[in-house]
Amino acid sequence: MKPLFIHTATEFCSNQNLLETLWLEIEKQYSHKSRHYHSLEHLENMFRWANVYKTHITDWPAMVFAIFYHDAVYKVLKSDNEEKSAELAGKRLRQIQFPETRIELCQKHILATKTHQLSDLSDTNWLLDIDLSILGADWDSYSNYARQVRREYAIYPDLIYNPGRKKVLAKFLDREFIFKTPEFRSKFEAQARLNIQQEIESH
Repeated sequence: MKPLFIHTATEFCSNQNLLETLWLEIEKQYSHKSRHYHSLEHLENMFRWANVYKTHITDWPAMVFAIFYHDAVYKVLKSDNEEKSAELAGKRLRQIQFPETRIELCQKHILATKTHQLSDLSDTNWLLDIDLSILGADWDSYSNYARQVRREYAIYPDLIYNPGRKKVLAKFLDREFIFKTPEFRSKFEAQARLNIQQEIESH
């Protein structure tokens, strides 16, 4: 993923030392020992799907940066991770002279991952679906994801974690659609609902 970050950023900044520093920061954040799901592997999975649907995405560099920074700040005891991640993205993208209007777009993408509501921005909807693609994976992959998320919240006992997790999952099932784009909906919606229901019943 480093080549993708460097290549994308080089379009706007020729300072390779700076770009190397920014990449190392991203790598360090996503490699932290507290990360079990929200890791570099999560980013790799997102980029796999982003590349599949690349032709649907209007502003590819803004999408690339949004993916790299969307979980850059992730602390389970905090409720402002998305805001902090968007703030960090803005700070770093200004360092490479990414245009301000596109920084704002990137930040909108990141902030949307807080609630995963349908957006009037097409690219935001693609990011949200890419971010949640794991929900529609095969059961083994999904259950591994669920275990990884549980490890991130290891500070909480089951007595607290399980009801909270069930509440979050139930909110997805209550929606008319989990996925925003027709492509992801047709590919993942049915399996995602089966997976989520199965996890709820396991708690």
